Amino acid sequence: MTIKTDNLKLNDEKITNTIESWRQKGQLRQLCKRQIFTIDSPSIETEKATVVLIHGFPTSSWDWLPIWQTLNKHYRLVSLDMLGFGFSEKPNQRRYTIHGQADLFEALIDELGLKEYHILAHDYGDTVAQELLARQYEAKGSGQCLSCCFLNGGLFPETHRALFTQKLLLSPIGAFVNRFNGYASFKKNFSSVFGPQSKPSEFELQVFWQLINENDGKHLFHNLITYINDRKQHRERWLKPLQDSATPLALVNGSVDPVSGKHMVERYKELACRLDYLKELEAIGHYPQVEAPQDVAGAYLEFMDQIACEESENK
Repeated sequence: MTIKTDNLKLNDEKITNTIESWRQKGQLRQLCKRQIFTIDSPSIETEKATVVLIHGFPTSSWDWLPIWQTLNKHYRLVSLDMLGFGFSEKPNQRRYTIHGQADLFEALIDELGLKEYHILAHDYGDTVAQELLARQYEAKGSGQCLSCCFLNGGLFPETHRALFTQKLLLSPIGAFVNRFNGYASFKKNFSSVFGPQSKPSEFELQVFWQLINENDGKHLFHNLITYINDRKQHRERWLKPLQDSATPLALVNGSVDPVSGKHMVERYKELACRLDYLKELEAIGHYPQVEAPQDVAGAYLEFMDQIACEESENK
């Protein structure tokens, strides 16, 4: 398979095998009248609980690969590629909303009959998780969310430092800008949010790029980026459940992330949001599960053990 990346042509069977291996982990399901790629992976050793993983922008559920096997030893893992991402359907429309993406997760939760589950979210997925928590807060959500752990993401619009290219995509000239952005631009901008010592490899970059381009997906960047407006519009709705949550909440954050790093954690504390567990990765950027998978998996398992201990003590 030849992947065209501007002036670069890489004929690499490993990339093809990696992508197809991930595709084979899941299946397409009809959710909310859309073809959505989903994964439901029973735990390897013992099925203690279910964790729903929610990926970020502009990537896909493949983001979770570096920590998947470690977590899957202990938990049933459920995930999907949201509308417009990865292997899922990618309609060319401006009507992508966080509420719509949350609907997909609830549809999957209902279809799988999940009565209880935990959430692990990243980036754009953090905002989807916030909407799911808002529904739980209103006692209108599907199943019962037992905990939520946020990796780096724009939980508060006032602390989200959008990249210049994101601002252009959101502007009236977004479609024009997107049309002329290729692999070289993606590589530069995407790598810029990683830590200085944990940049993505060329192989990782090319897999990310290939998954973005599945089903002609690159043309959607200027449509998908409208989530930034959603965050501003629904700030209070998505803040309240964090402050008054009955659900244990955790942060695992790459501190040197220019988009939502240490400054986001400080704002989280300023706003008196519930915080049951905090792990700050001092040299890591915006994609901690890719940059420091062992640290992230270890922190998440520690958080989950903490919850289990507290539940046991309360019985």
